[in-house]
Order: sequence, then structure tokens, then C-alpha cells
Amino acid sequence: MNNDNDIILIAEGLAFPEAPRWYGDALWFSDFYTHKLHRMAAGGAIETVVDVPGQPSGIGWIPDGSLLVVSMLDRRVLRLSNGRLETHADLSAFTSSPCNDMVVDAHGRAYVGNFGFDMFNREAPRPTTLQLVMPDGATRVAADELLFPNGVVITPDGGTLIVAETFGKRLTAFDIAADGSLAQRRVWADLGEASPDGICLDAEGAVWIASPPTSEFLRVHEGGRISDRIPVDAQAIACALGGPERKTLFMVTGKVSKAPRALAERNGRILARQVAVGGAGLP
Repeated sequence: MNNDNDIILIAEGLAFPEAPRWYGDALWFSDFYTHKLHRMAAGGAIETVVDVPGQPSGIGWIPDGSLLVVSMLDRRVLRLSNGRLETHADLSAFTSSPCNDMVVDAHGRAYVGNFGFDMFNREAPRPTTLQLVMPDGATRVAADELLFPNGVVITPDGGTLIVAETFGKRLTAFDIAADGSLAQRRVWADLGEASPDGICLDAEGAVWIASPPTSEFLRVHEGGRISDRIPVDAQAIACALGGPERKTLFMVTGKVSKAPRALAERNGRILARQVAVGGAGLP
């Protein structure tokens, strides 16, 4: 008999799943190396929404309901319109490394991170930028000197952005101005040995983080207090709160590796566990 703390396997055999999102009563997610963006309905069936040749990552929706998706390798944000992908913003002038996660705010502005270095060829980490993409596609730097800006969340009032700095081992917060600019940079939580990848926010203001090197999902409060830990038997990659009352924590696991190995091993999975506090804010 299951109880609320049981972890349930809901999908497996994925190459490298990332960027889970709850939207329209379904779980959406990217699978990097198959170049597919998927949607999983309540019954568990997975359908492919669109193929992204440049490798999909972060997902979000603008106010008219159109889908935005990060195309990692060609460093663009794409918009799905009438079943076809179109360029919404070209970020290649801002970074030479792959783009990754993204959050889209209530005004349709997107904040997009990037690696900042060649991770898979063992280049030394170096600081990089978080890009702000306006609804018309105009792009500018929102923040700099970030060590691998990755998962991003926005508080329900739209006033605060929190970004995971994977190689900084911290969560960093900014105030969001009326024009989308970021100010009042501060360390929201130092994470010690944990390195945050994907993140999500709950209604008590705590942030769930996926920590690949420690193979666990952590519920972190401002200042760094950890109130829950969920260990898993693989690298913890990303998470999202969804389902009824957004009290299902969807946990993406896998192994960070290059495409040939990931496609051969297919060890990406999505797990789920019920939690006491539902999701809030964006994504």
C-alpha cells in the first residue's frame, strides 16, 4: 500500500530529461539528446509536442498561450506557432556556450541562462550572464558574473527572481523592476556541497532544488536551512510542482554525460512524490 511519502516511477527510458513544467493539467519536459519536447497527460501517456533540432531545454508560455523553448546549441529562444517553430530571440551574440534553462514571467519576458564554458570538454568554469528576452524578442543582459545560471523561478508577486548558480553552489536572488531589469543582487542560500540544477518554488517561499553531485532533492529556505531531503539512486537533475493543488513533486533523474552515452544507456527517469506544500510562482 502506498503512502504520501512513497516515490513513484512515472517515466523511464529517457535519454536526458530536463526542464519539467506543469501546464494545462499536464507535465511538459525536454529530452535533450532525442531533440524532443514532450507532454505527459494525467493518464501517463507521453506525446511529442515538437522536435527541436538545436536541442531543447527551458520551456515557458507567453500570455497568449504560445510556447517558448530554448534551443541550446544554436543559442536561440524559439516560439511554437501554428505547429511550427520560429525564432523568437537569437542569443548567439551574448554567449558562445549552450543556453539552458529559462523562466517566462507574466508579461512574456524570458530570463535565459547559459553554461558559460565548454563543460563536456573539461574547460574550467567561468562566470557568464543571464539574458532578458523581451516580448518582442529584443535581448539584453539582465545579470552578469553568474557561475552556470541554471534553474530560475519568480515569486508569485512577480517581484523577485531566484536563479540557481550550479557551479557557485548557491541560490542568488534579484529584485525585478517594472521594465524587467534585475537589481539588489543577494545570496539567497549557500548550499555547501549541493550544486543546484533545476529548481521550483512552493507556497511557503521555499525552493526545491535538484542536486546532481549529492543525488538528492532538497527543500531549501532563504538563508540556507534545509527542511526536507529526498535521496535518489541517480543524479538529481530538475524538479517541478504540479498535479492537484500543485502538491506533486516531479523529480527528474539521470546522468550528466555526452549524447552517445546518454542515448545508449537511456537511464533518464521521472519520479513523483506527494508533498505537504503546493507550488507557487513561475514556472
